[in-house]
Amino acid sequence: MSTSNDIGPASIDGFEHINRYMDKERGVVAAKILPGEYYVTQEDELITTVLGSCISACIRDKVSGLGGMNHFMLPETTADKLKQGNEAVVGNATRYGNYAMEHLINTILRNGGKRKNLEVKVFGGGKIIPTLTDVGQKNIDFILDYIDTEGLPLLSQDLGDIYPRKIIYFPRTGKVGMKKIEHLHNDTIVRRERQYFNNIKNAPVEGDVELF
Repeated sequence: MSTSNDIGPASIDGFEHINRYMDKERGVVAAKILPGEYYVTQEDELITTVLGSCISACIRDKVSGLGGMNHFMLPETTADKLKQGNEAVVGNATRYGNYAMEHLINTILRNGGKRKNLEVKVFGGGKIIPTLTDVGQKNIDFILDYIDTEGLPLLSQDLGDIYPRKIIYFPRTGKVGMKKIEHLHNDTIVRRERQYFNNIKNAPVEGDVELF
């Protein structure tokens, strides 16, 4: 398989580590993102990922076609074991979610996108790992609240349920292809998300992010 550095146009600076390959079926370069990653492109590319409990926000400038997609999950905080209402419950988790969203949005803006032209589609938050309690619902609540608070237009959503989803996003046109994986033949998605969840548990968010 070709690597990121020897196919199609070069990626935007900072995304050299993302796995890019030629999607022969569709005839375009595809960027595959994993939990904790995001990708922005100004080319005619597609971005793909597989979601379980995680959320992906597909965001683009509808005028220029510059856009991208992220793949994130809110971390657990020590206060999650306390009763709801404790301010610490939303502390690190909400800050982490903001960080994930603002990195994507700011990268779009830094590369020429305009905030007034942004449009959003969101997917994921399935309850596929029973031992992670309601992490999928927490992710859903966060993303819908974030979009509402920031005043971003939400064009479509497919959230919740118990199935993993494969997402294919075309920022140039804004089209999204989604397939629910009703029969999971292996535990790759579950293992990947469990490892990601454990890695970010109570992890500090480095620095502050300004939303332009």
